[in-house]
Amino acid sequence: MIPEMGHFALIIGLALALLLAIVPAWGAWQRNSHAMALAPRLAIGQLVFVGISFVCLATAFLQDDFSVAVVANNSNSLLPAIYKFSALWGNHEGSLLLWSLILCLWTAAVALFSPQLPLLVLSRVLAVMGAVGVGFLSFSLFTSNPFARLLPSVPADGNDLNPLLQDPGLIIHPPLLYMGYVGFSVAFAFAIAALLGGRLDASWARWSRPWTNVAWAFLTLGIMLGSWWAYYELGWGGWWFWDPVENASFMPWLAGTALIHSLAVTEKRGLFKSWTVLLAIFAFSLSLLGTFLVRSGVLTSVHAFATDPARGMFILVFLAIVVGGSLTLYALRAPAVSSRVSFSWVSRESLLLFNNIVFLVSTLTVLFGTLFPLIVDALGMGKVSVGPPYFNAVFVPLMALLAPLMGFGPVSRWKRDDTQRWKAELMLPGIAAVVCAATLPLLGADYNLWVALAVLLAAWLVFGLLRDIWFRIGGISGFPRKLGRLTPSYWGMVMAHLGFAACIIGVVATSQYSIEHDLKMSPGDTDTVAGYEFRFLEVAQVRGPNFVADESRFEVTRDGEVVANLAPQKRRYLAGGSVMTEAAIDAGLFRDLFVAMGEPIGEEGAWAIRLHYKPMVRWMWLGAIFMAVGGLTTALDKRYRRQRSRAATAAREVQYAS
Repeated sequence: MIPEMGHFALIIGLALALLLAIVPAWGAWQRNSHAMALAPRLAIGQLVFVGISFVCLATAFLQDDFSVAVVANNSNSLLPAIYKFSALWGNHEGSLLLWSLILCLWTAAVALFSPQLPLLVLSRVLAVMGAVGVGFLSFSLFTSNPFARLLPSVPADGNDLNPLLQDPGLIIHPPLLYMGYVGFSVAFAFAIAALLGGRLDASWARWSRPWTNVAWAFLTLGIMLGSWWAYYELGWGGWWFWDPVENASFMPWLAGTALIHSLAVTEKRGLFKSWTVLLAIFAFSLSLLGTFLVRSGVLTSVHAFATDPARGMFILVFLAIVVGGSLTLYALRAPAVSSRVSFSWVSRESLLLFNNIVFLVSTLTVLFGTLFPLIVDALGMGKVSVGPPYFNAVFVPLMALLAPLMGFGPVSRWKRDDTQRWKAELMLPGIAAVVCAATLPLLGADYNLWVALAVLLAAWLVFGLLRDIWFRIGGISGFPRKLGRLTPSYWGMVMAHLGFAACIIGVVATSQYSIEHDLKMSPGDTDTVAGYEFRFLEVAQVRGPNFVADESRFEVTRDGEVVANLAPQKRRYLAGGSVMTEAAIDAGLFRDLFVAMGEPIGEEGAWAIRLHYKPMVRWMWLGAIFMAVGGLTTALDKRYRRQRSRAATAAREVQYAS
């Protein structure tokens, strides 16, 4: 009965999404305030019923209702309760329902937390989001019904959740990633609403900017958690593999990064309006493309849902409608949204323009590398592989080109600036960065030119930011009185740039200084990696809630002192017999010690063992957290929460209606 209730609630949710897509849009066209006023209520109603559907499916998982196909295929009675719940989105049907629920959350959030928006604009935005909801809820109901039954042949037990997904990473990573993916639908909806109204001004950018920053922050956290999850779960010791599904989330992030910078220029100076609209369309379109890649069956990946290509065709048609319709509307409205504001090539605008070009080229580079093998295969020209050598060769130089100019951004002025002033402002930070690049790598085992370059770029960013903060507060006389006057938007920029600097250090240091030993070890054997002695003590049999495992135990010492006890496992899951590697990691701010078990080797008690020393690998993820917190902090700026008086709102209504 509960699955039928969930199915019925999902149908009602689709009906409300359809009404949300039609009624407010008609009201905006006819200037019918009553029809437009229904938009927030329809958005909240849609969330309520899709939320009921989600709860019903979660109940089916928690109660081991194996008459529901998705539960039988992705759960098991022995599975711990927390993984039974997260198994809901560890499959195509359930994850699509989660996607739809998050879309409804974003839609309701816009309806509830946008009191400053004119009703005409709000109704258009919510109508666009309703149309997107119609697409995904239709996809769920007509091709991927999560409540399909297996009656009358109900299995006694389920097939179990993929062991790769039986991890805390599954609980957090997909919801955060989807919050970012789907969040770009808000920026897309604001862009389409502005095009429909024929007006793109500073107000439009100010309304859209906090939502875009929050979506970008969630996507940043989602990608970071995915990298961390792959690092410790897959047993390879790597943090990024340029996997097509990894790229599917990275491409919207790159486009979204360009978008948040472009929105800043549009809000401040009324520039880049056409560019900003295209980036909003591009970012959301790449989110849909990622959905297609993951769910169409066109690629093979440990991250992908291997599904019926017919489902991929549905998303492909939906993607074509979204992209084609958006670009057609843009072409019709382009003359009305073009910018007519000038700026000097020595100004903050020019730096942000260059920033956007680099991010856009980077996005297209990753897009080409991801789709090229699929295109070649579809044309019957054989199978080709595009891997890390290509991506590293083209992507890394672009980021290295971007970092130097990022140091100029915070100290530059709008409209017109002077290179002599830049020189005076940044001479001291530049000297300090060079000194750091010349000396800090000497603290490692060897002086490495790539690490020195990374330190130079990161130090340049950090010292440039510190110099700018010092200038803004007026030196020691303004501390701490003027420090509190700096806006959340400014602090968000500072944190995001500091996070980028930390990522540079982490990526280069771990790629240049990592040490990996793959060897055969028996109990009693030792091996030394980067000055750490790993002693293989024993192998023991352990039992978990739904698995049995061989657990090897290592003692790690340095200079005769014990620094860690590590216990990696080789697990065999009882339901399906799958074998999985669980690495053991001693984590630290400046290094990780990583041990993973391979297969038993011939001799009694001998195993294939992987020992890794990973310097500063955590700096990448800490940097990503800083960037995400920066995005969230920017959204807290009071100018995004400022409510208008009724008179001002009424005046704005008249302005947009005219």
